[in-house]
Amino acid sequence: MVAHELDAIKEAVIKGKHGDIEALVQALIEERVDLQKIINEGMIAAMDEVGRMFSEGDIFVPEMLVSSFTMKKGLDLIKPLLKDEESNSQGTVVMCTVKGDIHDIGKNLVSMMLEGAGFHVIDLGVDTTVEQLMEKVEEGKPHILGLSALLTTTMLEMKKVIDTLESRGLRDRVKVMVGGAPVDSVFAEEIKADGYGKDAVEAVRLARSFVLEK
Repeated sequence: MVAHELDAIKEAVIKGKHGDIEALVQALIEERVDLQKIINEGMIAAMDEVGRMFSEGDIFVPEMLVSSFTMKKGLDLIKPLLKDEESNSQGTVVMCTVKGDIHDIGKNLVSMMLEGAGFHVIDLGVDTTVEQLMEKVEEGKPHILGLSALLTTTMLEMKKVIDTLESRGLRDRVKVMVGGAPVDSVFAEEIKADGYGKDAVEAVRLARSFVLEK
């Protein structure tokens, strides 16, 4: 019975049935099914399949956004019930769009995909200053820093963040991944980022590879 209900959650996420997900998740919560089982076998398994479908061209960004939104609605019901969310997470990721840039669709999708993959995500929003990021790295001790930019004029803010991490002795503490329309692997290498994610699926793969390195 539980396996059937987990399959229903997985299908709801994959097909973006955001109107059904909360009732499905709530039913398993009331049955006292292990919360991590719901997350791993329902949410994460579904988002892995969504990522595979996107990579193979079976679905596109709009469908992936709906699946991510559906997953997040289900995850939001479980989060308050977890006694120690971070102990069971893949790691902590701080996400933001850099200073001077207010575009957030790509960042939001990456954040939701990372949550779907089991990461604890702290989203600082858009137009984030270097100082705000430094404070968060020092306070929250995240494993990964995700920087997004959609404007060519704000790309250099990414370099400024990495240079500031270096000057404050924080660079070895956190992995930095960058992304956004004008960003590519060459630029990522030039500014000494640890990796470049061309899309949300690649960002999840990159984040997982960082965790495996630790």
